[in-house]
Amino acid sequence: MKTLYKTDAQLQEDVQAELNRDWRFKPAEIGVEVDAGVVTLTGTVSSYTKLIAAGEVAAQIAGAKGVANDLTVRTPGTTITSDTQIVEAVRNALLWNADVPEEKIDVIVRNGAVTLKGKVDYWYQRKAAADAAGHVTGVITVSDQIEIVPPKLADLDIKADIRKALMRRMPYAADAIHVEVAHGVVTLTGEVRSYSDRVQAANAVWAATGVKNVVNQIKATW
Repeated sequence: MKTLYKTDAQLQEDVQAELNRDWRFKPAEIGVEVDAGVVTLTGTVSSYTKLIAAGEVAAQIAGAKGVANDLTVRTPGTTITSDTQIVEAVRNALLWNADVPEEKIDVIVRNGAVTLKGKVDYWYQRKAAADAAGHVTGVITVSDQIEIVPPKLADLDIKADIRKALMRRMPYAADAIHVEVAHGVVTLTGEVRSYSDRVQAANAVWAATGVKNVVNQIKATW
């Protein structure tokens, strides 16, 4: 198996090229800096969802060892002018999302910054709530403080489920990933080829029933 090596300058060029070809971003809207394989994004975007999307694009580029998302959000001309209106809009967004147990989540807004609190059973419910809030016009940032309180399962059963999920999702990398489970907390170690593989492994773990938290110590060799 070949190992890919990129200089910081090459990685910076690749990340910038992918952002420039993405229809969601304007030319030169986002600045890219790279130091020792860690990508830093700078600049101002028009929505919180664009901020998150830019970080995801950068993370998927081969050679990226991590992403520091220093983008800020500015929403000129927004029709939502008060925190009260934002709260109402976020609550409606949660209500209309089938993956979100809306009644279990509290919404706090201060100067456009949304804080979500409460308890849910699964990671995908927490993620769906944060995503729904991030799409609301006027939201500057989302602080996801929702706690995951999953159904109780034996650690060995959780580990077996995760191993099967890794084999289904990423069969070529699964053997290089080590899984340990203690009281519902999953620790991942090992080496994979790309940062996106590292993220994919964590996503596979979070989708497993019984997982309370994930400690991702996987290293990306690119």
